[in-house]
Amino acid sequence: MNPATELVFRTDPYARSCTARIINIGAEGTIELDRTVFYASSGGQPGDSGVLTGANGEPVEIATTLHPDGDKGRVVHVSAGPCQLAVGDTVTCELNWGRRHRLMRMHTALHLLSVVLDFPVTGGSIGAEKGRLDFDMPQVPDDRDAIEVALNSFVAADHPVGEEWITEAELADNPGLVKTMAVAPPKGGGHIRLIRIGTGKATIDLQPCGGTHVNRTGEIGALVLGKIEKKGRQNRRVTIRFGD
Repeated sequence: MNPATELVFRTDPYARSCTARIINIGAEGTIELDRTVFYASSGGQPGDSGVLTGANGEPVEIATTLHPDGDKGRVVHVSAGPCQLAVGDTVTCELNWGRRHRLMRMHTALHLLSVVLDFPVTGGSIGAEKGRLDFDMPQVPDDRDAIEVALNSFVAADHPVGEEWITEAELADNPGLVKTMAVAPPKGGGHIRLIRIGTGKATIDLQPCGGTHVNRTGEIGALVLGKIEKKGRQNRRVTIRFGD
């Protein structure tokens, strides 16, 4: 069994590249590395794309990145074409940074949406152009403009965004931290990663999350409220997109 991949993006979500060693190549062109800057699809955030380059200088395009068989300790990079690399090779991993950064901005924006609309979250999807959350929300809000204004006020306030860890026991004692009804909190060796927006008494959001985020809400940029759709008796789907 291959060892767990070192997740460089966990300690530095702004890292755009790293060197790594290939530890396995699957029959279908999947590549496992000992470390990576590529985020693997999880929690509604898509897997990263980019390029791996070996000593021969030939780039291997990576279409997406996944956790094989739900094993969150392992990461596989799915090549978009032929792969001339071999186990043991040292490669340079380079993200499609423009796409990743937009995903980071949108992921943080959706956390803000869950603050503006304080209802249980039943699902979600993060895209580079738009994102959405599904809420257990009986009625569609009357004032769409107020939602958009509230979102952009959080962005303009430029709140700091940071991570911290608690134990699984501490989370069990604070079940209100979990907003998502369909996605289990990210776990790692008995600990839970939290994303905090704001600081101290000025905290506006604190919830479990394993994704990548921007350092400050001001980095998100202007947001536009999209459709609010009925998806069941009480389920409402709310979409946001970038104003740029």
